[in-house]
Amino acid sequence: MNFPTTFPIKHDDYHADRIGKLPDGTQFFVTTPFRPARGDDPGEEFLAIFLFEADGKFREARIDSFGSRAEMDSDAARARLDERTNELDGATFCDVKVAPFSIKHDGTEFGLIPEEETGGIELQPGNSMAFFEPWDGYYDT
Repeated sequence: MNFPTTFPIKHDDYHADRIGKLPDGTQFFVTTPFRPARGDDPGEEFLAIFLFEADGKFREARIDSFGSRAEMDSDAARARLDERTNELDGATFCDVKVAPFSIKHDGTEFGLIPEEETGGIELQPGNSMAFFEPWDGYYDT
C-alpha cells in the first residue's frame, strides 16, 4: 500500500472542528482520543494537541490524561479542552495538510497511523477517524 507523505483533513463541525493554522504557519489538530476499556483494563480518555510544521511534518504532541471514562470529570475535561485550545494564540480554524506520524506517550501509541490491513490512516488511540484514498480530506468514523 502506498500511503501519502501528507494528506488533507477538512475542517468540519464534528471530529475535525478544532483543526487549523497559527499565524506562523504551524498547523494543529486538537482531538480527544481514547484507549477503549477491555476486560480488566478500564481504558483511558485523553486530550491531544498535535502540532505540525507548515509543510505538514509532525512537530510535537501535548497530551493530557483524564483517566477512565467512568471516572473522568467531564467538566474538568471540557475546561482543559477550552484552555488548551486558547493556548493556540491567533488560531484560524481551517483545513490542514499533515503527515502521518506515530509516537508513544506513557506506553500508548498516538498518531495518524497508516494501517496496511485497512489501507487507511487511522487516528489512534481509539480509531475515531480513518482517512482513505482518494485522500481528499474526508474521513470515516
